[in-house]
Amino acid sequence: MFSFYRPHKIFSHVREITCWIVFSLLLIGCSGGSSSPPPVSVAIAGTSGAEATVGERLFVETRFAQAFKVYLDSGGKVNDVLTIGDPAMDLSETTRSGVGLPGPFAGLTMNCRACHLVDEHVGTPGGGMRTYADFAQRSPVPNRNDGKRTAPRNSPPLVNASLDRPGGGLFHFDGEFSTMEELTAGTFTGRNLGWLPGQKTEAIAHIARVMRGDDGNGVIAQQFDGLSYRMLFTGTDPAIPDELRLPLAFRANIESGSDQEIFDAAVKVVAAYVSQLQFSQEEESGALIRSPFDMFLSRNGLPQEPNSGETPLDYSRRLLTLVNGLTSPQFVTSNPHRGDGLFQFHAQPFQFGAQELEGLKIFLAEPSATSPTGPELSTGKIGNCLACHAAPNFTDFKLHNTGTTQREYDSIHGVNSFAALTIPNLAARNGNYNGFLPATEVHPNASERFRAIPVLADPALTDLGVWNIFANPDMPSPQAKIRALLCNDQVPCPLSDAMLLDQAIARFKTPGLRDLSHSAPFMHNGQFSTLNDIINFYIEVSGQVRAGRLRNGAVQLQGIALTTGDIASLVAFLKSLDEDYQ
Repeated sequence: MFSFYRPHKIFSHVREITCWIVFSLLLIGCSGGSSSPPPVSVAIAGTSGAEATVGERLFVETRFAQAFKVYLDSGGKVNDVLTIGDPAMDLSETTRSGVGLPGPFAGLTMNCRACHLVDEHVGTPGGGMRTYADFAQRSPVPNRNDGKRTAPRNSPPLVNASLDRPGGGLFHFDGEFSTMEELTAGTFTGRNLGWLPGQKTEAIAHIARVMRGDDGNGVIAQQFDGLSYRMLFTGTDPAIPDELRLPLAFRANIESGSDQEIFDAAVKVVAAYVSQLQFSQEEESGALIRSPFDMFLSRNGLPQEPNSGETPLDYSRRLLTLVNGLTSPQFVTSNPHRGDGLFQFHAQPFQFGAQELEGLKIFLAEPSATSPTGPELSTGKIGNCLACHAAPNFTDFKLHNTGTTQREYDSIHGVNSFAALTIPNLAARNGNYNGFLPATEVHPNASERFRAIPVLADPALTDLGVWNIFANPDMPSPQAKIRALLCNDQVPCPLSDAMLLDQAIARFKTPGLRDLSHSAPFMHNGQFSTLNDIINFYIEVSGQVRAGRLRNGAVQLQGIALTTGDIASLVAFLKSLDEDYQ
């Protein structure tokens, strides 16, 4: 059965506030049951932000999946209550073998929220708050008899995923999509919702069918507004609350529009919803404010963001200088009498103390050269983390091979197996699309062997990340951005696409590090459950890259000089980046 769903965004007292304003200005009463039409300006222009509210409802919509189309094609109706849902929705998978959490959408079919959870499992033993991520090592997908029960990767957090970045966006771990609209459209018509490559047109027609037939009486619709999609997207009905009245740019005629027009309207509002998912900021400056780390910076008069024209890397270096100059640092404690704060959704103290400060210094410390000296390696305390995770967002928005793919592959097939794996060059790869590249609408039967889960039975399977996307003729949109990143923004790029493809092997997007405690397991394949595991991995892999034993390893890894004694302080600092996201 469907468990009660509470929308993430709560719009409280909007009608009461509107009434108070009208009363103050016009000296008339405002009844809660009034059906008076909205002001003409509101009805025409709509309400800024309504698109995100409507977008959340579509983000949670469970009828866009292929399994619901099967139900409709068997004689079901758009607004029916299912008696049997998709088994993939019964549980929220976790990293614990054979153990799952009760599925918040059990009895229904797949939606976006099933893999991008928020507060559905707060209070559930083994669950907790999420920053729009799941608990699985690899995210489950509906069964389509193609042998796939999960995606090749897990679900990355969506909070802060849409931050502005140099040169434009890249989405998914491998940069397949260049805009949030493309990502949303790809998800709605992709394998995650049960659609096979080659079924895009069918998926679009089905989604349009659901939106045309929706009457607003479904359980999920009732948790939002209880209005039909037809009414919401037309935008002019007086019964629509102002906070749900879409601006003109987001409206569509659901009754007479084409399938593509209706689909595009759905994509646009969902993209608007996801794009506004961000960690708490000061309204004017944009400075992040709710983690113990942010409070520590504020309390000690330290800058919370780069100056105009200052890069995040230079800001991080300046921050280290300032931190090292603190003679009497003012720490953040979880003492409620002092007012620093208490975590509601984290099982840890709300603090930034001496150990967290030590971890910050290690995080920001750099070696004297690309590779640390012998004494530096012995002493440790050089994380070189800022090379890829510069403050304040703790990501460089670039692509790196940190050795995650090699570690998993070698753990299955033996040490040095990944180094010996035959990977085709550009000409061979593109000359045999079906043999090597991911399936698309143009090539629905492609093998996807290099965007796959490695298994002992088939050494040909692994995940090479952006290698699958770069110079892929079926994926033109992200090419300019990916080429710039692979070429380190050199203009013109002195390297050929063939050379750049070799440098793309096993590279993935750099994640942000805020609120990591709400996004485990970590890495694209979810192979690390704890922050200690990750830091131990980086100690190991930095030695591999210095010894030339990491295939196409990121040069930044060479600069890491850590000892096991540094782990506790680094972990403490990383936990100080947590916040109660709500």
